[in-house]
Amino acid sequence: MISIIGTRIKEERNKKGLSQEELGKRFSITQQAVNKWESGKSGPDPEMIKNLADFFECSADSLVGTIPLSPTSTNPSSLTLKDERDVARDIEKILSDLESDESLAFNGEPLDDETKELMRISLENSMRLAVQLAKKKFTPKKYR
Repeated sequence: MISIIGTRIKEERNKKGLSQEELGKRFSITQQAVNKWESGKSGPDPEMIKNLADFFECSADSLVGTIPLSPTSTNPSSLTLKDERDVARDIEKILSDLESDESLAFNGEPLDDETKELMRISLENSMRLAVQLAKKKFTPKKYR
């Protein structure tokens, strides 16, 4: 997963014409940290993935490799703003239903915040992909 993230960060950075150092300065991190991400030695934390996705104007899903980078707006399976709001609402509902200490636990231990955030990102990726596949499957051929 880290190598996919690194590859995608590098692709998006190059599209913007930025060096590793310039990207690092924009996010108050070192060039070495960006280099480690791109080489697959480490990966950005969930909050940084979100920030990078916002900066590159793509989804976190595309950075982590769940969906292709830069989906075209003419693609009938791309998500609309309404779809994005629906996915966000559904994710919040699912997570609020799982908030009790007994629901989100591993070997009886409650999950830490980082693990919960990774779980949220994973659920969000899965839901977005499901919506895209459903739109592709159920969009009539004449609108494709």
